Order: sequence, then structure tokens, then C-alpha cells
Amino acid sequence: MKAVVQRVLEASVTVDGQRVSEMGPGLLVLLGVGKGDTDADMTWMVEKLATLRIFEDADGKMNLSLEDTSKHLIVVSQFTLYGDARKGRRPSFIDAMEPVAAKALYERTCAALRQRGLTVGTGIFAADMKVALVNDGPVTLLLESPPKAAAPA
Repeated sequence: MKAVVQRVLEASVTVDGQRVSEMGPGLLVLLGVGKGDTDADMTWMVEKLATLRIFEDADGKMNLSLEDTSKHLIVVSQFTLYGDARKGRRPSFIDAMEPVAAKALYERTCAALRQRGLTVGTGIFAADMKVALVNDGPVTLLLESPPKAAAPA
């Protein structure tokens, strides 16, 4: 799994002119699911998103996590994180997971975040979404679940 994580003062997602998610301070997460991603990747990503210390404490140091602060995030499905534009002029999305399985893993990720007591907004899977945000800092991080161990020969 890959994620672009942005610390925000506010964020929203609009689909067909309708606001489907909005929040004040928290994290906006663009989440991509790749071929071969499993529940182990989801568990790693959920733990990282919930506990990553990127919010400032009273001394201005990044010492607080989402669980320590607002507990709000919006998770937007983003298969284009698996776009490979190294060759040619049009990105290839061959490394993205097929849509039915990707949607299921994305939804399980959001459910697992909620189980941790977090308030999770979402977009609409595979819809044309308009995402608005006010980045705080700016703080933007790229996360990728650890590579899978190669099978023994």
C-alpha cells in the first residue's frame, strides 16, 4: 500500500457537487492499493497512520499522533499512486490492484481505523472526486508498506 499523508487544518471531498466528507484539523490520506497487497499491509498502514507523530506538542515539536489529537482523517482511494511514468508519456497503472479487490481492502482499512476510535471520512471509490485542503506546515509524507519477503528458493 502507498499513501500520501498530509497534515491539514481542514479538508473536504465533493462528488457531483455534493460534499461527501469534510473535517477540520487532522490528516488527509490519499491511499493506493497495489497488486499483492494483503491485510498485513493494511494492518501496517493503519498502525502507522494512527500513531505517526506529526502533530506539534505545546513546545512546537512533532511529538503527537492522530490518536493524541483530533482523531479526524479523510481517506481517499487513489489508484494513481501506482502510476508508473518512467517510460513514455502516459502512466501505466499495471501495478494497481484490480478495482473489486482494491475497494474491499480500502474499505477494510477505513473500518480498521474506525475501530481504533478515529473519525474517518471517505470519498466515493472510483468516483470523480474534488479534494480540497489547507495543508498545515506544510507537512506531507509518503508512506509505503514494507516489501514482502521473497519466497525461499
